Amino acid sequence: MKPIIRAGQTYALDRDLSKTDALNYWMNPGHKTFIAQSYDKILGTYKLGPNQMGGGNHIANCAYMTHPDARGKGIARAMCAHSIEQAKNSGFKAMQFNFVIANNAPALALWAAMGFETIGRIPNAFNHPQEGLVDALIMFKSLG
Repeated sequence: MKPIIRAGQTYALDRDLSKTDALNYWMNPGHKTFIAQSYDKILGTYKLGPNQMGGGNHIANCAYMTHPDARGKGIARAMCAHSIEQAKNSGFKAMQFNFVIANNAPALALWAAMGFETIGRIPNAFNHPQEGLVDALIMFKSLG
């Protein structure tokens, strides 16, 4: 998580977030947290839970992080496929990503390949450390 948070390119988190606060954010109550690992090395992680409470709790939300050294090796695809299956098994009817940074081309390509559609755009929602203000996208996939 640390290299991804410190880079500040894909999550709206403080780049100097402490380890304790990062772990509290990632492993919050009401969500399940998973890791992808090879032997003793963590390659990635994701968390899965309801996107909203009450009347919106039938829609899942996921967040994923792949270690920079593991990118391009199918880890994110495997985590996404696993999360879709976990969401279905947990009774969720759909999955929604609330804040996908619009210049994150690898994530956008993967989510589209996994059947997610862009259903909304938030103009200038994210202050990217190299590119300045960029849009964030809302993406959705029915699990029915």
